[in-house]
Amino acid sequence: MSKLPDRAKDDPWSLKTPPGSAEYTMHTDVKDGRRILVCTVGSTVLHYDGRCVDDLHAMLRTRGDWVDLGGADEQKPAKDGTVEAWARSPDNPVAGWYGLKKGLKGRFGVYVPPLMEALGLCELEHNARNNRMRAS
Repeated sequence: MSKLPDRAKDDPWSLKTPPGSAEYTMHTDVKDGRRILVCTVGSTVLHYDGRCVDDLHAMLRTRGDWVDLGGADEQKPAKDGTVEAWARSPDNPVAGWYGLKKGLKGRFGVYVPPLMEALGLCELEHNARNNRMRAS
């Protein structure tokens, strides 16, 4: 059973980036037969494959220690060994990007970890920079 509960657009999770510098919302939806996370940051809307929550939690449990977030835009390379790099890797469970919108596939390491924390699936640091997460 998925660790990601359904959450309607009219009742989204209200979240903050790990440093607490930006607010955004997330809710679940279905697009092209796939369950997705819809992340709204101001007027920007990002989509992530909904299975990312279960897959990231499994990866964190396997690693068993803190993992750097390493959030980066799609056009920028992700630092090796980070959550962001894992979310783009051909070696992850979806064999590539969890981000679904062309041009807005990145920033996974910024927006998904706070949701995982809200769901009680991880511990997340809240420093000004260089935050990490681990499974709880």
